[in-house]
Amino acid sequence: MKNNRFTTAQLTLLGLMAAILLLMAYTPLGYLNIGPLAISFNVIPVAISAVVLGPVGGAVAGAIFGLTSFLQCIGVGGSSAMGVVLFGINPVFAFIQRFIPRLLDGICLGYIFKGMRKVSNTYVACAVTGFFSAFLNTLFFMAALVGLFGNTDYVKNLMGGHNIIIGCCLMVGINAVCEMISSTVITGAVGAALSKAHLIPSAQISREKTKA
Repeated sequence: MKNNRFTTAQLTLLGLMAAILLLMAYTPLGYLNIGPLAISFNVIPVAISAVVLGPVGGAVAGAIFGLTSFLQCIGVGGSSAMGVVLFGINPVFAFIQRFIPRLLDGICLGYIFKGMRKVSNTYVACAVTGFFSAFLNTLFFMAALVGLFGNTDYVKNLMGGHNIIIGCCLMVGINAVCEMISSTVITGAVGAALSKAHLIPSAQISREKTKA
């Protein structure tokens, strides 16, 4: 049975991804704290949601990720050392910096997957989407951090006196690399399995819908 756009199975999968994101937020599964920035595996459910339900699914999962990330600023579902400091400086900016990048990430991933499906097979499209889930999350997160808090002593100290580009690269370091590798591999494998289970529309169907 279908609604106007998505099958019941696809919506059920989105619910599962949402539940996984909430579980990851309240357990060590979602964040591996190393230094001021944590390695986040929450980008993977966001990528899978975008693969299965496009920009809408990515937006929903990204919003949940962003909300749980912000809640860590006040000690709900764990605690983020950076988040606590940023919340103390400006709670509104802290919400924007934690929430908006994840929402945008999810939306962009839906379009990236759609674009990749036109030029590659499902596994490659899913793997590329997985890579960008981590890459864009890092890019948007750091851009918001610098844009909203770049003039604060806290962020200047994290930059260590370097310019913005070098300072950001030193801050994300191994964290971003681990996120990109894990998200690329896992999203590619899970996406291929979901395609075999017919939870991802075939490329032919997608092209026909685009023409229509």
